[in-house]
Amino acid sequence: MLTPDRIVPTTCPYCGVGCQIDLHIKNEMVYRVDGRFDNNVNNGKLCVKGRFGYDYIHAPDRLTRPLLKGDQVSGVRSTHHPTSWENALDTVATRLRETREKYGPDSIAILTSAKCTNEENYLLQKFARAVIGTNNVDHCARL
Repeated sequence: MLTPDRIVPTTCPYCGVGCQIDLHIKNEMVYRVDGRFDNNVNNGKLCVKGRFGYDYIHAPDRLTRPLLKGDQVSGVRSTHHPTSWENALDTVATRLRETREKYGPDSIAILTSAKCTNEENYLLQKFARAVIGTNNVDHCARL
């Protein structure tokens, strides 16, 4: 068995339960995940995703920065190009506003995720209802 260079305590990213985990890291790569026993959330136990679902961390095709669909120069909509977070967020806000003005607030729906915390899911439904003006909110609990 490998001896880790370091063990990093953190929270499992797979759902909103908040299970506490230890990431075993060797050569800057996560190679093992263990449940932490020093808490009242999961008391060392993990679901199969929490225990074994960590290879995405080092996936070479993992997104690390925002992409916008379409080439602003040629107008081709099938390509994706990198952009800044500021530009990505401005683009999303502009397109949401345009869609709401043109088609009404119920033309927009918010789909939240079990990978978000309960607080993040609460904020997303609040955003949908108070800012967008729609009750079209759903949650996909299938990971």
